[in-house]
Amino acid sequence: MSQHEPSGPFDVTRRDLLAGTAATVAIASTPALAAEKNKMSPTPPPGMKVELVVNGSRHRLTLDPRTTLLDAVREHLHLTGSKKGCDHGQCGACTMIVDGRRINSCLTLAVMHDGESVTTIEGLGSPDKLHPMQAAFVHHDGFQCGYCTPGQICSSVAMLDEIKAGIPSHVTEDLTHVQYSDAEVRERMSGNICRCAAYPNIVDAIRKTAGERA
Repeated sequence: MSQHEPSGPFDVTRRDLLAGTAATVAIASTPALAAEKNKMSPTPPPGMKVELVVNGSRHRLTLDPRTTLLDAVREHLHLTGSKKGCDHGQCGACTMIVDGRRINSCLTLAVMHDGESVTTIEGLGSPDKLHPMQAAFVHHDGFQCGYCTPGQICSSVAMLDEIKAGIPSHVTEDLTHVQYSDAEVRERMSGNICRCAAYPNIVDAIRKTAGERA
């Protein structure tokens, strides 16, 4: 006897049984599914007031507390020089300088920096008056596609300040006397990825700027 043919007046086929069961489960579970969906989609938290001093200008914003510093600057202040690369703090394209310290702005929340001073690539220089590091990158062709360049330059500027302040790195031989070297640059800049591999030119640009400072 075929499994799809009923054997008596009260028998049902396997196909009928499966179809009926599926319909019953769907009807019974619809309210539960809707309730579960509502639990998983809570009401967004209320906005929080944040004050940021970006490139010397004071901005008062009302932000979702989950907004990253990168998104606050790009989406709310429309300063798009800082790039969103990996969005996981691994490429350095989003590097900004906050109170003199370079950070990956995609990994930190804007509300954590209330009242602090933020410098982006737009605040370092302008097309008619380049920052020395920007001019050095142009002179030494320290970029190709340019996507990582804003983060590279911001990181380079803050990195030289770290060396000047005597902050050691993993390759510093004498912790009491931190000084500039290409090895220090390569170690300290290792968090800024250049997919075009312009690293030798980037090191040359930083060396030129460091020499001018000295």
